[in-house]
Amino acid sequence: MHHWVLIGFVMVGVFFLLTEHRAHTFGFLPYFLLLACPLMHFFMHKDHGGHGGDSGRDRREPGSHNH
Repeated sequence: MHHWVLIGFVMVGVFFLLTEHRAHTFGFLPYFLLLACPLMHFFMHKDHGGHGGDSGRDRREPGSHNH
């Protein structure tokens, strides 16, 4: 129950920050975009096991037969 109150306060705060202080909040937008690049790189690379290693030598084309 308490987390809904917190979410409500945050939403009201964000609303007033965007409507009343638009020049200040949009001034930080380029920095948020620059910060998004390394964060996306960090979170998007977690599933494929890191850089390098797999050169594709073990993979076969669909429909090809190695006898």
